Amino acid sequence: MAGPQRSRRAPGSRLTEEEIERFFEALAAADPKPRTELVYRDPFTLLVAVVLSAQATDVGVNRATAELFAHARTPEDFVRLGEEGIRRYIRSLGLYRNKAKNLVALSRILLERHGGRVPRDREALESLPGVGRKTANVVLNEAFGEPTIAVDTHVFRVCNRTGLAPGKTPREVEETLVRIVPERFRRGAHHWLILLGRYICKARRPACWRCPVREICRYPDKQLSPDRTARVPRKMSAAPRSGGARS
Repeated sequence: MAGPQRSRRAPGSRLTEEEIERFFEALAAADPKPRTELVYRDPFTLLVAVVLSAQATDVGVNRATAELFAHARTPEDFVRLGEEGIRRYIRSLGLYRNKAKNLVALSRILLERHGGRVPRDREALESLPGVGRKTANVVLNEAFGEPTIAVDTHVFRVCNRTGLAPGKTPREVEETLVRIVPERFRRGAHHWLILLGRYICKARRPACWRCPVREICRYPDKQLSPDRTARVPRKMSAAPRSGGARS
């Protein structure tokens, strides 16, 4: 008599299909409607905020845009302000001079080619100054509800550390995620993974003791208490148990 059928490993992942399902079920149960932490009003101000977020924290960007958006909210406003005017509000952010230049340039292009609207098209978005694949993915997901998955440093770390989607480059990780994330979790995956990496699966001191996917994660040195000396023996990490809780 045949035994129970084992769940197969997902292509490109160190986790099985069943484990990936539980991975995202745990994240979704804790945060049913995940969203970006960037503050914005519409697709254009979201685009501005994401461009500004390069080499900057969301907190820092929100602090800068609180004043910026009080004076400029549309492509017309940004062209009117010009580079010098925009720099006045974003000096606290890294690369602020280049970012101001890109914001004026992309605003002009939006006015000239897209009627002042942010296009719902990857190729058109990536043709804008200061907009790469990651920025386009964030805008398509957050502003237009597309099931895109942007891979930043947090997502890259989480996917490699947990074994969810190991890869040498962000693009490689993204392509694996697109293949393996169940469709019903695709829209929120980007946000869940960012928040997991930002607040729990941190680069230097992951807070494994309060991680929702610690039972599934393949990280060999799990830390099960705030005491940094308390770690899970490597031999225990190879056989994750079922279940999961909130990040």
